[in-house]
Amino acid sequence: MAESETRLAWRLFNLNWIPIAAMSGVLLLAVLFAGFSLEPVAFGVMSGMAGEFALMVYLYFWARGSAADPKLIFGLGAIAQLLMIVTIMGPLTYVALAINWPLQDHTFLAIDRAMGIDPEQLIKFVNDHAWVMTSLETGYGFIKWFLLAIPIILAVTLRLVRLQLFVAAFSLALAVTLVVSAVIPAVGTYYGLNISPADYPSIDSHFYAAQLRDILAVRSGVLRDLELFKLAGVVSFPSFHAASAVLYAWALWPVRGGIGVAAAVMNVLTIAATPVIGAHYTIDVIGGVLVAVGCIAAVKYALAFVSGGESAAEAGYLPAKQLEADAR
Repeated sequence: MAESETRLAWRLFNLNWIPIAAMSGVLLLAVLFAGFSLEPVAFGVMSGMAGEFALMVYLYFWARGSAADPKLIFGLGAIAQLLMIVTIMGPLTYVALAINWPLQDHTFLAIDRAMGIDPEQLIKFVNDHAWVMTSLETGYGFIKWFLLAIPIILAVTLRLVRLQLFVAAFSLALAVTLVVSAVIPAVGTYYGLNISPADYPSIDSHFYAAQLRDILAVRSGVLRDLELFKLAGVVSFPSFHAASAVLYAWALWPVRGGIGVAAAVMNVLTIAATPVIGAHYTIDVIGGVLVAVGCIAAVKYALAFVSGGESAAEAGYLPAKQLEADAR
């Protein structure tokens, strides 16, 4: 592992454990003092896998030193960190919801209508066009696959700093989303419009059904035992589907061979699917996009700070062309 090309990426990788440790501490406090409990098997398996991957990275690095393969180090390391982030943040969204601040569906619905957007008309349109529904359902599911693809693609193409910036932006975006959703909670468009998903049978509403079930159960105090693999998406504003789509597209944009363009197209479809499949208000989507843009700007600023105020290329960390692409 050539020091001149990877030292900054390694430093960023180690720094990325700090917010993960902070998230873990908050979740531990919630379990100890807020009356929540975690089903141990699923949580143990996921966190154990992440910990094992991280241990493998450090043992391999210590054993091989400068001869270590950076593709393996940073690819597996990023997977470990992302796995730990989603394992922790899923339960934390439920903890945030338990703060039980007043629902703001009426406010979000009013904002959408003030922008000239009627969520019910959008739902009706998709319900009447099966091919649109199929396309949006496919796009909505992309959120899962990019989390695995990005570490592999960026590690193989040696965009190591870009990979670390993505992990940092992803964790920061989740944290911001968590805080905002706790203060400004909502359920979703069906709830705000006071309509039943059964009236639109062509639309896959199982995401909304799970969301509605868990939001009401948490807010009433009924749901406090959290099973990791059964958790639903309980965040409305800002939409993390929209935020993650922007982060995914940004992370892969510099990759050649059509990968960056393909990722951008796929994530535009994810954003388009979010209002209907995720029952999000349009303002949720706008909020998610702004969160992602802000977090990207924040980690790029942090990159300059970590590199001591000079470009990483000048400091001997990375080739100038690659650094420019990674920070763009």
